[in-house]
Amino acid sequence: MPKAKNENVWTVVVAGGSGSRFGTAKQYEAIGGRRMLDLSVDAALRHSSGVVIVVPAADVVIEQGLGSVVVAGGATRSESVRAGLSAVPAAATIVCVHDAARPFASDGLFVAVIDAVTAGADAAIPGVPVTDTIKLIDERNVVVDTPQRDRLVAVQTPQAFRASVLRFAHADGGDGTDDAALVEATGGRVVAIPGEVDNRKITHPDDLVWARAKVDADEGGPVRGQGSMNVRVGQGFDIHRFSDDPVRRLVLGGVHFEGARGLVGHSDADVIAHAVADALLGAAGLGDIGEHFSDNDARWAGADSLLILREVAALVAAKGWRVGNVDCSVVCEAPKLAPRRNEMQGHLSDAAGAPVTVKGRRAEGLGALGRREGIACWAVAVIAER
Repeated sequence: MPKAKNENVWTVVVAGGSGSRFGTAKQYEAIGGRRMLDLSVDAALRHSSGVVIVVPAADVVIEQGLGSVVVAGGATRSESVRAGLSAVPAAATIVCVHDAARPFASDGLFVAVIDAVTAGADAAIPGVPVTDTIKLIDERNVVVDTPQRDRLVAVQTPQAFRASVLRFAHADGGDGTDDAALVEATGGRVVAIPGEVDNRKITHPDDLVWARAKVDADEGGPVRGQGSMNVRVGQGFDIHRFSDDPVRRLVLGGVHFEGARGLVGHSDADVIAHAVADALLGAAGLGDIGEHFSDNDARWAGADSLLILREVAALVAAKGWRVGNVDCSVVCEAPKLAPRRNEMQGHLSDAAGAPVTVKGRRAEGLGALGRREGIACWAVAVIAER
């Protein structure tokens, strides 16, 4: 792929996030047999003299083998971009910034933003039309304005910048949701070029499912009915009643809910982890959780259920299966799960080795669950042949 004439283009690929919203470090998730990060770096390399990859500090040594400059990220996205920018040679004339979580940015998109800067813009950003009506609200959630939708775009990466302009915009250490906002704040001229619908940011586990399906479809695979990939689905269920023991802890998704009544069980009675484990075992044809972790076995008395889930994930892998994702619906009147959802999803995803999502549901006062006698969880797991 030819590089821009008379320009020295470098790209900073930002992959420094911990994956708190996603549940795991999404940049290392596989899409079509390759990591999301590798796909984004390859796209950048086709249009750059060099690439700087920004990863979590703990991963710098591991990722050195990518063949590009690898640096540690910061506490915010802007800090991570500055860390990458500091490693870009002074001779660079254009710097692109690209999110590793956008693995489908096309060659044409890179060319378009670089060409716009070459033509005189201080910065160029891809944008797609906003189809929903947007409301501006105040701190009390009162609507104060409705912007004209035809003047709005949802911004993507890669974004391209005149190198000197980007360095100046970052010189005071400011933070912005994207680098173009920092350039705007300094009075720089930012132009928007048409973005791409498929240049979707992988933010939630459902986005990863879409991305993998897209690759299968593009390659004429299972989504079109032409492939032979073996995919299985399993359903898990678990229910525990509340304990009268005042010292019994409530553990859900590996998270301790302080002050809440615990559940009766042989292990820590983590109803979510148990349902996930049961779904995975069912999908792989390995029976159910009771067969492997009997409540008559003293080894599992009071056990951390995340350890049980890890054991199950290992059993599934040993049978030649890869976990795609697991989705859970938890039915309980209390406690509220939403404030701790990200923590639960993180613990469960780490133990299962794949994205696990958690949704809280109320029984609306119906039955034993509605009477706050216990908590139940339904889980659905997707696994694929390795």
